[in-house]
Amino acid sequence: MRRKAGRSMATIDEVKQFLDECGLYILATEMDGQPYARPFGAHTIFEGKLYFQTGKVKEVAAQLEKNPRVEICASKPTAWLRLRGQLVEDPRIEAQEALLEANPGLRALYAPGDGNTCVFYLDNATAGFFSFADEPRIERF
Repeated sequence: MRRKAGRSMATIDEVKQFLDECGLYILATEMDGQPYARPFGAHTIFEGKLYFQTGKVKEVAAQLEKNPRVEICASKPTAWLRLRGQLVEDPRIEAQEALLEANPGLRALYAPGDGNTCVFYLDNATAGFFSFADEPRIERF
């Protein structure tokens, strides 16, 4: 397996584009020692970091508070992406506004500063790009 290590904005942009093209992707956390996976779709790049959003009242927020390590898997017909890292909460209103601006469909449920909107950025990330045609490529950001 060919591994390429790097930290570049191109990698983050490439990951975001892949997630955009997939629409929905699976975010896995841990609950009571077991993997717990659910579909996600909201994400954006803010201040050079990849951000995700959920509601503070949801189980996923409580799971992330206990264990911030996640894996995200997104797939297209002939390629897939596996992201691993830690989701770090960013309580700033500016981060919430950026994510909701990039995902306007969420505005019916969330608003910046509403006490429920919770945004996280992916830290210490590894992105694995896989396909049936190419050698795997691993990037760090």
